[in-house]
Amino acid sequence: MEFEKLLKERRSATFFDKNKELADNLIKEIIDLSTLAPSAFNTQPWELIIVKSSEARKELYEKACNQPKVLEAPVTIAIVGKKNGYKRENPIWDEKIKNKTLNSESLQAYMDMCENKLYNSDVKKNAYAVRNASLFAMTLMFVAKSKGVSTHPMIGFSEEAVKELYSISEDKVVVMLISMGYFNEEKKLFPREKRFSFDKISKVY
Repeated sequence: MEFEKLLKERRSATFFDKNKELADNLIKEIIDLSTLAPSAFNTQPWELIIVKSSEARKELYEKACNQPKVLEAPVTIAIVGKKNGYKRENPIWDEKIKNKTLNSESLQAYMDMCENKLYNSDVKKNAYAVRNASLFAMTLMFVAKSKGVSTHPMIGFSEEAVKELYSISEDKVVVMLISMGYFNEEKKLFPREKRFSFDKISKVY
């Protein structure tokens, strides 16, 4: 699908067809393609929790402000950002050294900069996790649309409750939930709301 067309046609699907499942291989294909999303130094600090079973969706529904799409969509994905994803234990650093895109001395200098400047507070670590995981999330929604699959992102949920439900540690943040499935063609979305223009949102220096 041409990207401009995809961009204009992607909508947040308020209604999902409860009778249409998403094939496992399609879910995997969408996620694999989404990993091409950019991230800081290619650290890819994200994890996914894929909620599929009826029982699991019911549990998540109760933590997500009882939003019907969590029950109606065949899949809801929790996008999780890793606050410490930049640290040395990330296997991406070994890949960089192996591929000679980075040497040990440069890596140590980068680690020092991360610890002492870039991510030297929980606020900065949280921002790192959210920013990078959000890039993945938007990429996933575009990839899904290109495959004929609708999505709906949500930030209306109890992060504490979701973390408890899936045993997510405190060094991670639940960035958003994305319901994914096929749009219920018996329903109709409201017309797309107005978007702010270039002149409204831009300052040129």
